[in-house]
Amino acid sequence: MDRAGLAAFLRTRREALQPEDVGLPRGRRRRTGGLRREEVAALADMSADYYSRIEQPRGPNPSEQMLASIARGLHLSLEQRDHLFQLAGYAAPRRVRRSDHINPGLMRILDRLEDTPAQVVNQVGETLRQTPLAVALLGEETALTGRAKSAHYRWFTDPASRTLYPESDHARQSQLLVADLWGAYARDGKDSLVADLVEALRAESADFSLRWNEHPVLGPYCGPKRFLHPKVGPLELHCQTLVDPDQSQRLLVFTAEPGTEDYATLELLSVVGQT
Repeated sequence: MDRAGLAAFLRTRREALQPEDVGLPRGRRRRTGGLRREEVAALADMSADYYSRIEQPRGPNPSEQMLASIARGLHLSLEQRDHLFQLAGYAAPRRVRRSDHINPGLMRILDRLEDTPAQVVNQVGETLRQTPLAVALLGEETALTGRAKSAHYRWFTDPASRTLYPESDHARQSQLLVADLWGAYARDGKDSLVADLVEALRAESADFSLRWNEHPVLGPYCGPKRFLHPKVGPLELHCQTLVDPDQSQRLLVFTAEPGTEDYATLELLSVVGQT
């Protein structure tokens, strides 16, 4: 582990970022450019003391999980993330197998959508980051672990995951999810996260296995969606999708047409979700 090199790299990346680059207010009392250490720590979901000790450098050897969190917090590119891992004494993560590092461009867009339901998902339906209003709408999906991190897996193995959607939409949603996995499987191949998920679903869900054998082809995957929210009731939202071609990740943004009842319901959710 190159402690000095790691500390210097983190410091230069922190100083190169401006608060507005990561969705933070600049404030009147900020005298120098760049982020503060405590701001990076908050973005990386770790204590300010832990991050500061790494950057000084006098801290413990950070784990791969901690390094991945720091890479996301600093909005590193894939090349910068690989360099970070190597400075810490780890091999660069295999890009084919890892899909939890969010492209900095997607992060910058997401940081500016705090008043909108939006989230970044990977090729197996795992939610990597959500805005607060997305949490209010869909639940805190980033806190899930194991196979349950995948929305595709939850849909076919946990009936409770379907209660947010009208029953009349379930068949269509099932077809869309299977088609989405077929598209990812055709792209990523047999040695991939998608292949592992498909194998697990075929073993655990007869419904999924039947639909998989039908080989549906993906159409408009993220069109208007109807929800049955437990607090604000029914609403229909349009879903716009921004795809990052390098990492097979998508930024999903949910909106309602201004002046409609759905728009008013979404505004109500922004209030209810904070209480």
